[in-house]
Amino acid sequence: MAPRAVLVGLPGSGKTTIGKRLAKALGVGFLDTDVAIEQQTGRSIADIFASDGEQEFRRIEEEAVRAALAEHDGVVSLGGGAVTTAGVCDALVGHTVIFLEISAGEGVRRTGGTAVRPLLAGPDRAERFRTLMTERTPLYRRVATMRVDTNRRNPGAVVRHIVSRLQAPASHSCGAAT
Repeated sequence: MAPRAVLVGLPGSGKTTIGKRLAKALGVGFLDTDVAIEQQTGRSIADIFASDGEQEFRRIEEEAVRAALAEHDGVVSLGGGAVTTAGVCDALVGHTVIFLEISAGEGVRRTGGTAVRPLLAGPDRAERFRTLMTERTPLYRRVATMRVDTNRRNPGAVVRHIVSRLQAPASHSCGAAT
């Protein structure tokens, strides 16, 4: 059993919104590893960060990601920082990993709401977002098998684009068989 798709990207890139809609379009279930962590621990992500620190959160997160990859056959959305853990990156090998790309400006705009995002907390959220973007974008690109620009695109259009790419036959570079 393996997920049909694993979504990665910065906070605000649409992992949860796109993930739910993509799962519906594919007729499969949706699993958000952040929600799974909160359900498993009975604590919020922000509380785990505040009480136990980022390192402990990443350990818990890696366990949740590995379980999701082994047990869930639908669409899985990873927390934005999951790819900063080598064990998560290793576990993603062989899976369909979709990097939802977003610009810094769009990301700051989308994360300005009420969602609790511990690594964006503080006075200069825009600067923190740009720092996360600089640190994480190379990691997202490394694990991704597909990259999708979500800037100024409505979720429905993004989902249709992903579905069409998932359903397209794989191209082979070996040439025609004889």
